[in-house]
Amino acid sequence: MSLDKLTIKIHSSINEVPASDWNALLSDNNPFVRHEFLNALEQCDCVGESFGWLPHHISVYNGDELIGAMPVYEKHNSYGEFVFDNAWADAWQRSGFRYYPKLVVSAPYTPAMGNRLLVKPDDAEQIFAILMQALKALAEKIQASGIHILFPESKEQDWLQSQEGFFARHDCQFHWTNQGYKQFDDFLNQLTAKKRKNIRQERRRVEKAGITFRVLDGHTASDKDWEQFSHFYQKTFDEKWGVATLNEAFFKRVANLLPDQTVLVMADLADECIAGALMYASDTTLYGRYWGCSEYVDALHFEACYYQGIEYCIQQGLQRFEPGAQGEHKIARGFVPTKTHSSHWLAENPFQVSINNFVQHEKEAVEQYMSDCMQHSPYKDSKELS
Repeated sequence: MSLDKLTIKIHSSINEVPASDWNALLSDNNPFVRHEFLNALEQCDCVGESFGWLPHHISVYNGDELIGAMPVYEKHNSYGEFVFDNAWADAWQRSGFRYYPKLVVSAPYTPAMGNRLLVKPDDAEQIFAILMQALKALAEKIQASGIHILFPESKEQDWLQSQEGFFARHDCQFHWTNQGYKQFDDFLNQLTAKKRKNIRQERRRVEKAGITFRVLDGHTASDKDWEQFSHFYQKTFDEKWGVATLNEAFFKRVANLLPDQTVLVMADLADECIAGALMYASDTTLYGRYWGCSEYVDALHFEACYYQGIEYCIQQGLQRFEPGAQGEHKIARGFVPTKTHSSHWLAENPFQVSINNFVQHEKEAVEQYMSDCMQHSPYKDSKELS
């Protein structure tokens, strides 16, 4: 590809980039970096000054053709990132350095791997380098302490780690892999007898409680469904003393714009909806995101958030199910430890030795944790862990 007519732009709104051009750079139709999803966050006030996420998206044009892009945010806190660096911010502040603002390349509030360096397949590494030069120039312009690229695809992570000055951080999530199952019992049959029995008992308890489920998409979910789910979502954050950054308008907007990638599981008891779980799908993967309920029913969370999702993956032929961050309880329900990663670059690092030691110890701790978790695998055959 001839790159002799390059133009690099910084955008304070994703709407400044045509949706079709942006989405054409995605792989696997990842919902969280689609133009529609990022635009909904902006239009529904889920990012911006009030939450400390200021859009500075980068685009690279070759003539009139968009060949590269990144979802970039200027951050003034570390909320909603799921790669925790509060201790670093405290250390910077105690030593008289500014940690904020920083630049984050990420899907806001979403600990799911996916595109972060969006490029045309031709000359990908050359465009990666152009994007990185633009990102570092932006960091210098706003006097950011550093750059944090969260949950990139493996090929992006590999390239970033080949670049001078970048270091990696690691964590562990629990993912489910579809081994060509035709029905839920095919999955259960790969588990040990004890784990298989436990799952069946949990599902029966929910059924005996009289719970029924509606699995909806953006076409079939009604305004009332979104109103109820938004109530469950808000209630969950209120009970955990958290900040509910998303809202009913956002959920509705994404459902309208990405109806086939929206999966809403609603749990009914008699004539009343008492719980809901929201998921989104790419071409290959189901992502569990949010859950809430108005009434406790034993094992309802496991059914709505895990077993309904597994059944959906089997029915739709999806390869993976990523139900969200953390949660050792997922192991007994068929999810296995999976390493996640991120890449980081600091403009000035007053704690070089300490940071290097930290990331090395973190990597070793994650590897040991994953090894320990594997000892509790519910599967009879280790091939199910691939």
